[in-house]
Amino acid sequence: MVTTIKIKILSIKPAGCHLLIKAAVNGKTANLLIDTGASQTVFDVNRMNKFTTQKAFNKNENLSSGLGTSSMQSHDFKIKEFKLGELVLKNYNVLLLDLAHVNKTYMSLKLKPIDGVLGGDILKKYSALINYKSKAMQFSFKKTK
Repeated sequence: MVTTIKIKILSIKPAGCHLLIKAAVNGKTANLLIDTGASQTVFDVNRMNKFTTQKAFNKNENLSSGLGTSSMQSHDFKIKEFKLGELVLKNYNVLLLDLAHVNKTYMSLKLKPIDGVLGGDILKKYSALINYKSKAMQFSFKKTK
């Protein structure tokens, strides 16, 4: 089965761009940055109250790197339901990081904040295809009963 999601292409001056998609996390809309260079999908620990009533998160023993920093504390989190178009992931494990520095940059560019980053774990597993011309991304998966 294939599902197609619209992508929004943001122009980032002087000559770059970022790709954004809408997803659903526990029934609520999430604004995600697509990052083909990110090894794993992460969410902003500061914005998780939008998706869960859980207040404390399990600290990950290893520090994470990337997203403009050499190391930062991460937390493990299991999303009950993560929807990307018709692709539905149940009890999906993600990392939580402090993405305040990313959202501060977005605010300075007068852009909406992101809730997380869609990374290589999902992009690879579901054979993501990005079509810049049609502004769409496709995922391939087996339909479960």
